[in-house]
Amino acid sequence: MATGTEEYARPAQPPDTSSLAGLRDAARECKACHLYKRATQTVFGEGPKDAAIMLVGEQPGDYEDQEGKPFVGPAGKIMDQALEEAGIDRKEVYVTNAVKHFKWEPRGKRRIHQKPNSREIAACRPWLEAELRLVKPKLLVCLGATAAQTVFGPSFRVTRERGKVLSSKLAPRTLATVHPSSLLRQPDEESRQREYKRFVVDLRAARRAASKE
Repeated sequence: MATGTEEYARPAQPPDTSSLAGLRDAARECKACHLYKRATQTVFGEGPKDAAIMLVGEQPGDYEDQEGKPFVGPAGKIMDQALEEAGIDRKEVYVTNAVKHFKWEPRGKRRIHQKPNSREIAACRPWLEAELRLVKPKLLVCLGATAAQTVFGPSFRVTRERGKVLSSKLAPRTLATVHPSSLLRQPDEESRQREYKRFVVDLRAARRAASKE
């Protein structure tokens, strides 16, 4: 028997346009899966059309859902700091998510992040494909397991392939690393600093890869 999630999950249908603004406007009306019902708004990608690097995460969080922009919450602030240390200007990269609506469950007065399932990811995938078609980045950087598995398939493991420049069906050069939110979940400050430094190393590798012709 189909669940509610399955009932509302079908591939999105982005318009055939060469305009990121047109794509973003169309995504605001997306009802390809049920997540739009509880989200405040669609959180589409952001950045220049000629960006050499595209960063893709899992989905918007509570802050992003309210502001309508990707990576503006605590994880985004860590990412911005790491990008700066790696010599990458955030204004020059395109930042987006595999899923464009915030999936959450209530816990008291808080809205707690829930991981999107495979059907929700598949329903939203055409938007990511459309963004890649227009931006044509030299390097796609997958932040975390959900983004990496969206690009490489469900058997991909970030722990095994982290920091390597690989080829994928969506982009000729792709690099996977952790999601910056994982740094917030480290058990202590020592672990947090260690993992943050590893994240910066991965971003430096991304900068080098994107600079190659």
